[in-house]
Amino acid sequence: MNKIILVTGANRGIGLEIVKQLAKAGHTLILTARDEVKGREVIAKLKQEGLTVYFIQLDVSNRNQIIKTAEEIKNQFGKLDVLINNAAIMPRTNDKLFPVDENIIMDVMNTNAWGPLYLTDAVTNLMSRGGRIVNISSGGGSFDEPVGGWAPLYCISKSLLNTITRHADYYLSPKGITVNTMCPGWVKTDMGGQGANRSVEHGAETAVWLATAENIPGGKFWRDKKEIPW
Repeated sequence: MNKIILVTGANRGIGLEIVKQLAKAGHTLILTARDEVKGREVIAKLKQEGLTVYFIQLDVSNRNQIIKTAEEIKNQFGKLDVLINNAAIMPRTNDKLFPVDENIIMDVMNTNAWGPLYLTDAVTNLMSRGGRIVNISSGGGSFDEPVGGWAPLYCISKSLLNTITRHADYYLSPKGITVNTMCPGWVKTDMGGQGANRSVEHGAETAVWLATAENIPGGKFWRDKKEIPW
């Protein structure tokens, strides 16, 4: 069954690979990017590859743009089946927690955690039973993983995203909408670096599975299509 799927921050990396895999499977994809020029350049390249993908410019840290995006989806498509909250930032200077930089904290939290919450709130009224939210998190956000050594604010933001996932699934599951989060692993992207041990194709697999497979339970944390501890 063809699904209408929105993927945020998808002009590169894991988000772009998710878009490619789902579009090749015959679904209708809406790609968003903060930078409109870069987003449209990617759409043009995808067209050359034989993939028709729609574009909406969206900075997920901007609530006005989130509201506008939901309205645009409603007007153009009438509904949304799947939201994949992929957009995230990891400041290169953020290798220590202290001293605290309020500006960096706000940028990271607004993009990585509050943005997905606000966007989920804006689009769930476009979803019917069977709708799905997939949040791209990280093992760095798990309380089961060791703490320290890399990007603490990024990891904290992913812990918050995991908490949002659990609560969102609780409140949306009565409407037939499932909410999950997943860790793609350490992936060779601009964020992950070339020293990473996973391909972008591998990193995207679980998100694609969560978006399309039948009988997926909600309120879980996944890696490699298997549930992992919070």
